[in-house]
Amino acid sequence: MAGVHGAVFETRGAVRRLLTEPPAGPHLARGTLAVAVSGGADSLALAAATGHVAHRLDLTVTGLVVDHGLQPGSADVAATTAKELRRLGLDEVRVLPVTVSGPGGPEAAARAARYAALRAAAAPGALVLLGHTRDDQAETVLLGLGRGSGVRSVAGMRPLDPPWARPFLDLTRATTRAACAALGLLPWEDPHNSDDRYTRVRLRHEVLPLLEDVLRGGVAGALARTAAQLREDAEALDDLAAGLLLAARAGPELEVAVLSAAPAALRRRALRTWLLEAGVRELTDAHLRSVDALIGAWRGQGGVWLPGELVAGRVHGRLRVTGPRLDDGPSRRGR
Repeated sequence: MAGVHGAVFETRGAVRRLLTEPPAGPHLARGTLAVAVSGGADSLALAAATGHVAHRLDLTVTGLVVDHGLQPGSADVAATTAKELRRLGLDEVRVLPVTVSGPGGPEAAARAARYAALRAAAAPGALVLLGHTRDDQAETVLLGLGRGSGVRSVAGMRPLDPPWARPFLDLTRATTRAACAALGLLPWEDPHNSDDRYTRVRLRHEVLPLLEDVLRGGVAGALARTAAQLREDAEALDDLAAGLLLAARAGPELEVAVLSAAPAALRRRALRTWLLEAGVRELTDAHLRSVDALIGAWRGQGGVWLPGELVAGRVHGRLRVTGPRLDDGPSRRGR
């Protein structure tokens, strides 16, 4: 690839590795990809690299541009981005207008609307490539640490979490900007990315630069490596927890005797999967620990009320999840 700018070479190499090395292969059986593009440097560089690599692998690429409608002129930005994607030679380009509303503040609501639109628009079975970089990973790890969100959050974003794929997690934001410049692409600068009302913006412009100064550099890379190590540990624990859950299942219920013999960390992982399968949403660490107390701190206590008007309780040595009616709810009996 003589003559190719170094940053362009890096972006193409990152996409090629994700698409050609395990475990992405099984998810490419349909030969289709989608790439989410905001118009910023990260996603534009990703679109250019994906188009270049995918066509050489005989894969079809659809560009998906989400218009959040959160600021004047957003439709024009989306249209300009779509035009650039067509110039890059993507097979199909779609603009997805969304309505941003719901709980959790504007950042969370926009993210939820964006992911829902991307999931709905992508072809069945297609991977959706996202432009998150090492810098984004570092910010995610810091957010998880600050919020006490546990290993799953501190472990950051996965490179492959179907339908989502993130080829650039080992690349810096500086690399994507350099790739855009080398390719003559003009990224859109989202004004929200400089608005210090947003926590992630302050992390990006205040906290991380301070940490880089105090710790003499390399912080973003160190946080990304920490996330990768934690993901490996978490995946190993998840595999063990899956085996525990399988051994404890008794139809829709769980055998307390099987769970009680396991370490609490494995129990809670197994319980989390079980509760999510039962329809519990917005499950917090406090909810999970209260349900685990029905095993590890059993004193004949009543059921644990959970989001969705569900109740987890212990009856005759088994855990069960029921609806909120007292006549059908968990008994206080157990052993």
